[in-house]
Amino acid sequence: MGGRSDVWPELSWERVGPLVEYLNPLVQIGGKYSLDMPFETGWGNVVLDVTPRGLRTPTYRQGDVAFAVHYRLLDGDMLIEADSGSATLPLADHSVADRFVAFREAAAELGIPAPRSTRICEIPGSAPKFEDDREHRPWDAGAARLVWRAFDLAAAGLEAWQAPFQGHRPRVGVMWGGFDLSATRYRPHRTTPRRDLPAFQQNGELTEYVSVGFSLGDAETDPGMYAYIWPQPDGMDGRSWGVDGATWNSAAGLVQLPWRVLREAPDPHRAIVAFGDAVYDAAVDLAGWSTDLLGPRCDGWHMSTTPAHHP
Repeated sequence: MGGRSDVWPELSWERVGPLVEYLNPLVQIGGKYSLDMPFETGWGNVVLDVTPRGLRTPTYRQGDVAFAVHYRLLDGDMLIEADSGSATLPLADHSVADRFVAFREAAAELGIPAPRSTRICEIPGSAPKFEDDREHRPWDAGAARLVWRAFDLAAAGLEAWQAPFQGHRPRVGVMWGGFDLSATRYRPHRTTPRRDLPAFQQNGELTEYVSVGFSLGDAETDPGMYAYIWPQPDGMDGRSWGVDGATWNSAAGLVQLPWRVLREAPDPHRAIVAFGDAVYDAAVDLAGWSTDLLGPRCDGWHMSTTPAHHP
């Protein structure tokens, strides 16, 4: 993956924002089922996979039915895949309420119960529930491809960053509440969650972690990579973050690498790895994390064809 601008496209909230405001509550419809899964540290098992066509939930098992929901951004539809059959719902030119009703009816035909919660969460200013969001949403296929491409490129870099970590690290995926791509490393040191947060966020702060991710931004924040350490240690100011243009935003409590800076790097893929490594180095230096949790970073093909006894 090189740094050519045709590979790493221009990205702005103005271009993708209207589509994201539609997609974010939509992915929460399928995502709600993950709240019935066993709790994994930091909710790491609830993320949506970035697929060759869009975003897909984990496999759910409810009663006698196994199913998943695939938001196929490149096809403009929502595919419910179950052992009892499948159903495809178009996403174009509908409201969130329309799609929720259609999803509920199609799921029932497949023996899948409706989600136990219909509340829209983590979206400031949103309607309270899926059935309340009746705004008509035109479908922008170009923006959908751009959203998928950005997630796909960022996921490749984050997966490479995660590869050598030998501690607990859930798969890289999209957190369906905030609609950001997340790669998180944990260590089993209990912490005291902040009590002013919702319960699900408090559950996410039960142990120490380092999080590196990608966000499509909002009206005030540019798209780009972000990172933070929980609990936040002292000494984050004045550090180098692996990539020219990456900075510490003390007000937000985030290390940030804007997409516009990332795509101009000689190799954006390697820049994501360097950015993540610099954040983990800060956790080692400032919060006592161990370098023993890091294995070698090697090309997979090289490792599969080189005898173990070779130097």
